[in-house]
Amino acid sequence: MYGNRLRDGNDLNGGLPLLAPMSEVAGRLAPQMGAWTLQKANGGRGVLLGGVPGVAPAKVLVLGGGVVGTNAARVAAGMGADVTVLDKSLSRLRYIDDVFGHLFKNGYASQKATAELASQADLIIGAVLVAGAEAPKLISKEQLSTLQPGTALVDVAIDQGGCFETSRATTHADPIYEIDGIMHYCVANMPGAVARTSTLALGNATLPFIISLADKGWIKACSDNPHLFNGLNVHDGKLTYSAVGEALGIETVKPDLKALSILH
Repeated sequence: MYGNRLRDGNDLNGGLPLLAPMSEVAGRLAPQMGAWTLQKANGGRGVLLGGVPGVAPAKVLVLGGGVVGTNAARVAAGMGADVTVLDKSLSRLRYIDDVFGHLFKNGYASQKATAELASQADLIIGAVLVAGAEAPKLISKEQLSTLQPGTALVDVAIDQGGCFETSRATTHADPIYEIDGIMHYCVANMPGAVARTSTLALGNATLPFIISLADKGWIKACSDNPHLFNGLNVHDGKLTYSAVGEALGIETVKPDLKALSILH
């Protein structure tokens, strides 16, 4: 038995090329959903993301500078918001600075910086990812009292358990809820809201891998392509993906592809 979760396939640099299209969609969708959540009728602060002449734009804090975070920041800045991205990777922050320049601000994601900027923000977008594992909790329930009433939290990390302590998965039909005056948008599978775009983007990324599996069989395909091998979850009744094993307390065993290719 062989099981490969394509979204877990990563390259030699730790990137997730098969997850990237959905991260791009979710990231670009997050400011749009945040802007909607901020509307007064939805319980938000009644703030227009881009402001108007004489009225300051909304302050947007993006937690995480990966694919989701940079796409979210680009769109939010494009809508005229005052955007800051926080990340713990200095190399990623340098990349953001080089590529995006002064389009939006960036900073190191210390607890102090996160708390300070969160207390000033109108919209906070959670965009952190630990591949295959539960997302870290970056804003606690106690911290909600330090946020401005009506602040909108958009948790793109909800599929990995969420990065806000008060996050719980919601649906496209019933997307938001309020806790302590703070509005939460925590829709699981956010890209499903724009299904046509998401399907085309995911198909473009996955089809070459599917063809490779069909033409070569899984052993040869995984031997030739590190993305597929690194995404291997199950083989011969044993769990092979270490992050899942650590989360569930199950031993993992990585198969020897060279030995298997000889047997087959």
